[in-house]
Amino acid sequence: MIGAVPALLALAFLVTALLYASVGFGGGSTYSALLALSGLDYRLLPLISLACNIVVVSGSSIRFARAGLTPWKKALVIVALGAPASFAGGLTPIKEATFLTLLGASLVLTALTMLIPVRENADGAPSRAARLMPLAAAPLGYFAGLVGIGGGIFLAPLLHLARWHEARGIAATASLFILVNSLFGLAGQMLKNGPDLFGQALGSALPLLVAVVIGGQIGSLLAARLLPPRWIRWLTALLVAVVGVRLLVGL
Repeated sequence: MIGAVPALLALAFLVTALLYASVGFGGGSTYSALLALSGLDYRLLPLISLACNIVVVSGSSIRFARAGLTPWKKALVIVALGAPASFAGGLTPIKEATFLTLLGASLVLTALTMLIPVRENADGAPSRAARLMPLAAAPLGYFAGLVGIGGGIFLAPLLHLARWHEARGIAATASLFILVNSLFGLAGQMLKNGPDLFGQALGSALPLLVAVVIGGQIGSLLAARLLPPRWIRWLTALLVAVVGVRLLVGL
């Protein structure tokens, strides 16, 4: 349970938020896995993880918008298709074994996506697949609400491969996608589980929310300047892979 190892778990959340925020993501799947390994009731995991996601990516989404980096016309199409699907995912009942299997598999896949090279400048015009990118929003949004992640970590590699936009615009879109999906997914989870369970989740996880606030701020403001982005992505991939494999082995 959270109360048994508050300092260790809070530190793990802080490090996770720091690493993910450094590369523009929220870290929801890793939060859920860490909580699962701590023995917490699996119904609480998406509630806490999505709340942490919102805390981590809110600041980056605002900074991207203020800097004029968000390609609003294109990004809003993707977000509008993903949000209702995320809400539906949050409403969907799921058994514990299925939830943990999907969560562990998503972590392993996340680690692989973190190893895909990111180019600062798109080479050439967008590919034909770039026009199809909005079609990925709904399934990613549904999975985000179901498992308690933001979905941006899977969306961003697709956008890069399709040369959908330049790197900073893709990062801004992924951040916005995570934020909105987390809000809608959390709403679905609250309706499914009831406000009492949500209150219990937040009450138990208050130290974790504080930890991700600190980690997220450090990650978004400092970490990318102290370490090369490639190293940060590799460290994040290693963390995610270790946690994901441990979760799957324990099933």
